[in-house]
Amino acid sequence: METLVEEAVAEALRGAGGGERIRLYVAACAERMAPLFVGLRAAGEPGREADLDFYAESVRGLWHVGRPLVGAAEGVRLLERFPELEPNEEGITDVADTYAFFAALCLRYALSAHGSGNADDAVSCGHAALTAMGMLDRNVPGASFLGEEQRLQSLSLRADASEMWETSVAAGRERFRAVSDRLTRQACS
Repeated sequence: METLVEEAVAEALRGAGGGERIRLYVAACAERMAPLFVGLRAAGEPGREADLDFYAESVRGLWHVGRPLVGAAEGVRLLERFPELEPNEEGITDVADTYAFFAALCLRYALSAHGSGNADDAVSCGHAALTAMGMLDRNVPGASFLGEEQRLQSLSLRADASEMWETSVAAGRERFRAVSDRLTRQACS
């Protein structure tokens, strides 16, 4: 499978030996995508409180990069039961559903990579984030979310956890604002 993750980033993840670098990389990717899931589902999906809590708790847990996440495999199984990751014959056409799907997919691979140290899962996590940002760029005039995601993925290989957390939280908020503005414009059309 061809991936949007830059080759230098993918090679660094594969050379990380399943350690702290992989865990920081996936924690940062998931943090940047989290507002898209939590924000979009909190607003439009009543009855999903347990899913929202699980999602937020899982992202928080990823930031313990010094050790693999206990229960990551169980977290993946729980997440795979989310409606966003259930097979759907009709596909995904709704804007909010699309970004919530990519956020859930990103977390799914983040949990797997964090627990196992598998570099391919880390690359898939980054690929999900990049795919979503590429779509956002195509739908928001003048946006450069894809380039920013590529820069932040590269930065996460050399930055420390506190720096990446702050940067990722800010980037996630900006993404959520862009999608929310798009949804508002769509509703007004």
